[in-house]
Amino acid sequence: MPADPAARRPPVCLTIAGSDSGGGAGIQADLKAFAACGAHGAAAITALTAQNTVAVTGVHPVPGPFIVEQVRAVVEDLGVQAVKIGMLGSVATTEAVAAALQHVPAGTPVVVDPVMVAESGARLLDPEAHAALIELIVPRATVITPNLPEGRALVEDPALDGASLAIAIRELGAACVVVTGGHRDEAVDVFHDGSGTTLIPGPRHPDGAAHGSGCTHASALAAHLAHGFTPLESARAARVLAGEAVRNGLRGLGDGAGPVDILDVVARTPTRT
Repeated sequence: MPADPAARRPPVCLTIAGSDSGGGAGIQADLKAFAACGAHGAAAITALTAQNTVAVTGVHPVPGPFIVEQVRAVVEDLGVQAVKIGMLGSVATTEAVAAALQHVPAGTPVVVDPVMVAESGARLLDPEAHAALIELIVPRATVITPNLPEGRALVEDPALDGASLAIAIRELGAACVVVTGGHRDEAVDVFHDGSGTTLIPGPRHPDGAAHGSGCTHASALAAHLAHGFTPLESARAARVLAGEAVRNGLRGLGDGAGPVDILDVVARTPTRT
């Protein structure tokens, strides 16, 4: 007898993010990370970028009403067990994503990766969108996953680091914070949920390739939340998977920062031991 289709149904993870035409970051990285974690990936595109490993040469925003329509279509038919939010870019897009989240059932985990600058150095968030991000999106976050420069930009304090930075970011309204360790002196993620701070160490891979590492980390975290793991359990798993993806990164692909390769990590459906 064939397996019960309902028993085989994977959780659905929705990425609301920009498209990377080079395939290394954005929704392309998100969908690969979802698949590697045993989740079905759906996507609502916020912007089209002309991008490779060296530069972002063009950005074409998707109209706000169509962003909302993409999310509505996915939620109404597939259902969604977790949402990952990436590149927003502008105030109009941020407002549209906030409106789109009204179609997502209350209690659905939301992971926010506050994409501000591409690995190539191109700015991906308009300065005037900063306030909209904090007002409309951050308070919806089950987990927000900035790297060190993004975290400092969020709280507008270039000196904060570690637990102090994570606490300051959480005060903006997110339930949990993970300050990722790729830009810190030690490759240690800092997790804070209001009750305490947990350090999540891992190896640094200086010979790896990191384009798309932030997208991959946030999406792996969202996929684990969709499978029912706690935010801390999900953050720990995401640290391992993102690190492996950097280690296995495609260093020889393109002339700039090569893309991560999570598909070289053994695909798995997360299980508790």
